[in-house]
Amino acid sequence: MIEIERKYLVKNLDFVKYGVPHRIKQGYISVEDGRVVRIRIKDQKGYITLKSASQGFACHEFEYEIPVSDAQFMLDKMCHKPIIDKTRFDLLHKGKKWEIDVFNGENEGLIIAEIELQSKDEEFKIPPFIDCEVTYDHRYYNAYIAEHPFCTWK
Repeated sequence: MIEIERKYLVKNLDFVKYGVPHRIKQGYISVEDGRVVRIRIKDQKGYITLKSASQGFACHEFEYEIPVSDAQFMLDKMCHKPIIDKTRFDLLHKGKKWEIDVFNGENEGLIIAEIELQSKDEEFKIPPFIDCEVTYDHRYYNAYIAEHPFCTWK
């Protein structure tokens, strides 16, 4: 499956009153040449995800549900540290689903909004809480902040 995604920084917390929160912990078994193997626990479900290197704002992504106990073991014993801890707010804006991640722990203070699109040319309306686009800035990808936490940025 091809994932086409755009990323934005968020300027305020107005989205919180409209979004549905989910707690996410995720880690990376491998990050090499833009390809990743990710483990995630979202609410009470476990997932393993494989992503190809991005081409623009698209990549191939394969995600599979796994037992949450397996995911927890992998996070504890197999993933690089620190583990990403975030609260994701899912919301609809003008008919499009947005995911806003409010990071905790070593990445506290970072808030990133994402929208997945059907095509790279798909039009959509930007919500009022969005600041600026960071799709092409690798620092705002989870695989990067897992290795370079936001608290270490100057």
